[in-house]
Amino acid sequence: MSENLHLAPLVRRWSKRIDLSHEDRQAILTLPFRLEIFAKDAYVMREGHQPAECTLLLRGFAYRQKLLSDGGRQIIAFLVPTEFADLPANVLGTADHNVQSLSRSEVAIIPRSALLDLWHARPAVRMAIWMDTLIDAAIVREWVVNVGRRDSRARIAHLLCEIASRLHVAGARDGEMFDFPVTQEQLADATGLTPVHTNRMLQTLRREGLIQLTSGSLRILDWQGLREAADFDDLYLHQS
Repeated sequence: MSENLHLAPLVRRWSKRIDLSHEDRQAILTLPFRLEIFAKDAYVMREGHQPAECTLLLRGFAYRQKLLSDGGRQIIAFLVPTEFADLPANVLGTADHNVQSLSRSEVAIIPRSALLDLWHARPAVRMAIWMDTLIDAAIVREWVVNVGRRDSRARIAHLLCEIASRLHVAGARDGEMFDFPVTQEQLADATGLTPVHTNRMLQTLRREGLIQLTSGSLRILDWQGLREAADFDDLYLHQS
């Protein structure tokens, strides 16, 4: 039963997009896995790694990043609970980016062979996994637009809208305070801004009464106002 409880949130998230049969759900819930804890800033996956296991984020946050030869960093995605950290690498065979734990994180490590067996045996599960990878690509496209075309205030607002929307799918309730361990430096690396300018934009959103941001926590005070500031349309997240 304890194993079922750990994988049940994944079943709930997939069920919002795919009509999973009782047998599909049971097959997911009985996947073999082991629990692991990653400390803040620990590497979940390194570029060049050839994984034999899939990592499902259960609690905490993580992020994907690329490091440049001069020491620069571009964060290319944030990961929230119920999302896989390394599906592309498991399909392609080799990781082309790093994944780090943003906070103390609990993960379920699932053998790659077990997930592939499920992929071949269960068409609905295969579609759910395929949709996850397609939505990952859609998020990357939106991030390109965000960094390339939106002004700094809209970039920050858009990223906050996206994370809040994804956390809502993962189980967070509208208007509640949720964990947000992202530093201003990390927000800057995700939006192509400097930490100083990122701080200014966060202060602007606070003064406008759109967000309440404290150490490690975020509450959206005015969802419609934040959406308008960000020009946010959640179509790319394909949540319905």
